[in-house]
Amino acid sequence: MALHFELVTPAKLVRSEDVYMVVVPGTEGEFGVLEGHAPFMSTIRDGEVKIYARDGATPETIMVRGGFAEVGDKGLTVLAEHVEG
Repeated sequence: MALHFELVTPAKLVRSEDVYMVVVPGTEGEFGVLEGHAPFMSTIRDGEVKIYARDGATPETIMVRGGFAEVGDKGLTVLAEHVEG
């Protein structure tokens, strides 16, 4: 089983894939999301989203600036104001 992750900007869908875990730079601190995480919403600060393809993998990082993160029944969606790279 895997976590469905989407990274979206106002201009486009940047990523949509199933992953093991994602660590998000929340305004109250970083938080990790695995499949089955309780639903919640958070604002995000400028920083790195870390994407782990599988357990124990080296994370891929994507720089984001501002936005929101939502965890729901369908997985994690990060709505970033801007994505670098």
